[in-house]
Amino acid sequence: MNRNQRRLARKKGAPATPAMTSPVPTLFTDAVRHHREGRLADAERQYRRVLAIDARHAESLHRLGLIAYQAGRHEIAVDLIRRAIAINPMAAAYHCNLGSALKAQGRLDQAAACYERALDLNSGDTVARNNLGNVLKAQSKFIAAVACYEHVIALKPDDAEVHNNLGNALFAQGKFEDAMERYKQAIALRPNYPEAHYNLANALKELDLLDEAVEWFKRALELNPDYFEAYNNLAVALASSGSLDEAVAYYERALSAKPDDAECIANLADALLTQGKFSLAKSHYDRALALKPEHLAAINGLGAALRSERRLVEAMAQFQHALTIDPRSAESHYNLALTHFDFGRDDEAIAGYHRALTLKPDYAEAHNALGLALVARGENDEAAAHYKRALDVAPNYTVAHNNLLMCLTYSDRSGEEIFAAHRRFAKAHERGALTSGVHLNDRGRARRLRVGYVSPDFKRHVTAMFMRPLLAAHDHSDVEVFCYAEVAQPDESSEQFKALADQWLITVGMSDQALAERIRADGIDILVDVAGHTAGNRLTMFARKPAPVQVTWLGYPNTTGLSAMDYKLVDSITDPEGEGKVWSTEALVRLEGGLLCYRPSPDFPEPAPPPCLVEGYITFGSYNNPSKFGEATLEAWAQVLARVPKSRLVLMGRCFDDTNARSRIPEKFVQHGVSPDRLWLKGRTPSAAPHYASIDIALDPFPYNGTTTTCEALWMGTPVIALAGERHAGRVSASILTRVGLEDLVASNIADYLDIAARLAADQGELARLRRTLRSRMAASSLCDGPGFARNVERAYRQMWVRWCERAQSLPPACA
Repeated sequence: MNRNQRRLARKKGAPATPAMTSPVPTLFTDAVRHHREGRLADAERQYRRVLAIDARHAESLHRLGLIAYQAGRHEIAVDLIRRAIAINPMAAAYHCNLGSALKAQGRLDQAAACYERALDLNSGDTVARNNLGNVLKAQSKFIAAVACYEHVIALKPDDAEVHNNLGNALFAQGKFEDAMERYKQAIALRPNYPEAHYNLANALKELDLLDEAVEWFKRALELNPDYFEAYNNLAVALASSGSLDEAVAYYERALSAKPDDAECIANLADALLTQGKFSLAKSHYDRALALKPEHLAAINGLGAALRSERRLVEAMAQFQHALTIDPRSAESHYNLALTHFDFGRDDEAIAGYHRALTLKPDYAEAHNALGLALVARGENDEAAAHYKRALDVAPNYTVAHNNLLMCLTYSDRSGEEIFAAHRRFAKAHERGALTSGVHLNDRGRARRLRVGYVSPDFKRHVTAMFMRPLLAAHDHSDVEVFCYAEVAQPDESSEQFKALADQWLITVGMSDQALAERIRADGIDILVDVAGHTAGNRLTMFARKPAPVQVTWLGYPNTTGLSAMDYKLVDSITDPEGEGKVWSTEALVRLEGGLLCYRPSPDFPEPAPPPCLVEGYITFGSYNNPSKFGEATLEAWAQVLARVPKSRLVLMGRCFDDTNARSRIPEKFVQHGVSPDRLWLKGRTPSAAPHYASIDIALDPFPYNGTTTTCEALWMGTPVIALAGERHAGRVSASILTRVGLEDLVASNIADYLDIAARLAADQGELARLRRTLRSRMAASSLCDGPGFARNVERAYRQMWVRWCERAQSLPPACA
């Protein structure tokens, strides 16, 4: 019946045919129920039935768009929601959800406009404002994003997700502490929120609170065991804290879930590289590059592994390849510069570090490396400035802090200034360390002691010449010797040390905590640092006080600065009792017979006659590190040449292979009226020993004397003229010369230094006699008496131990 028929029937009084009820409300309600319960296919089918009846049903179009969005069909979602908006432009939710679909496509400006339109329609729409904040954050408009999130929180303070989002915006601005507070608030509101736990851990990691970061990453994984990013970042935090074995395990767990993630594979390779597992690291870098051929971090990592194997040409090729991919990669410029430095191309290395810093001014590692290159050529003030810059950027950068202290020790700055710098190191790195643990060692005063030596130099290294005589002569009935070797690539010298120890452990890759726990478990009574602030030291582990008695010796001519270090082994000449200020946090133990015992390399040649007998003039020389050649030293040496007519001076150092360094030293002598043709600058050499045949008299630098160089010169029959300074570093040569009966070569001031040089230069007969007799004289002295030295050291250890036992009487008894 049509409309006209119905009208006619009503006029005739006939009953009208009942109107048919529309099925749309029922279909739509059914569709919404399916949608809410996750049956998207059923929901979509019902929405389409609605639209088949009523093509302008805006809410069905909108909800079909939501289903498309949920399925990742974002272009379809955009089309459907726009059709809904065309029908009902005043629905704020439509604009909000269109913004989400556009954001998923990366169309951020359009998404932001949609969210703003939703807020125009409904200013209290917290979802739209939160989403707008997310878009602004993605656009790096962090201040505006923060304002959005704070507005939402003012309206809805219990929304954990918004607190988390606000934390992310603050994190992106580098406001890690503020971000951390927001993540904590999100967790307080929703304790089972794995993303907030993960984000909090990342903030802690950025603040270098690595132990806490590790705990929060682990909590995130307890809430979501499949959280790949948490596994990866947990491993990164563990690697940063030195727990490399555990880091590797977590990287492998992450990769078991996502085996083709190139970033995680490269991170795993980085950890293996740090462990010294170069072949395994390279295989993982190759794997990452197979997945992502232009992965810069993997290319640089592969180059670093090749560089660690001393395959420098291949390493350089990798870094150059990285720069073809990204010429503005500061890391690639830095790595290439490191390789130039390895080749001895210091000028090119320094230029490369500057390029890296131009691209990335706050590149702490590049500042540190540039400092090392400048120190190598004696430019210590400039080097110190770069080390300080590295620490400004990264206050917990221990390597740069160590290098700064080494640089200051080379300098002629006051003992007070240098001591204060060492105490600042302790303040920075002892904070939070476990320094108050009770030691439950057996307090028997006469029992066999467990003595542990911690060193990165249990390998082919100059320090080995002084460590080996002690370890070889230890009375193992009195001491049980443990060697903790921070050695990534053991060599034949490492094997010799291992044979001298009762217990041997490679410590590379062990965190401070793990190593400290191992030392406690080993029951070490006396723990000896043989590195000080030199490369590869474990002083931050010593700060945890894993042994009752801790001692520093040999490796570094200054205090460690640590309150946890109890003693420093010295002698009565390096540190005269009662003379001047003691710049040491450690109690000084003066060894009878001297601080050192020397055993030269067996391949040293026999001493040659002094060259003056043939040349007719005196040749002075110094084969010390040019880092020790300060202004006062160079001025004194210029005056020596002026006092001794026709004499020459030979200097040796790797930096003299480069043009800038070769010109710097002669310029200093010209300033003092000495012609540069009286200087002979030698570049790097595998061993200085054969070159002593070229000099008659060795000149010792100050205020940092030679140690190995002094002993080598004397063993080769070359007398050394030294100036006794005011601190330990400037009195080591005086100690060595005294022990071989050459006290008359130790000057007390510059004038005396010049007089001794002129007197000895005038006595060619004495020079010839010393060449013939000095080696045998030295071999018979206490300087080369290993057993005698070992007994003196063992007596000192026993006294330290008894002293600790006396102090420990008030502590709880040891466990049975």
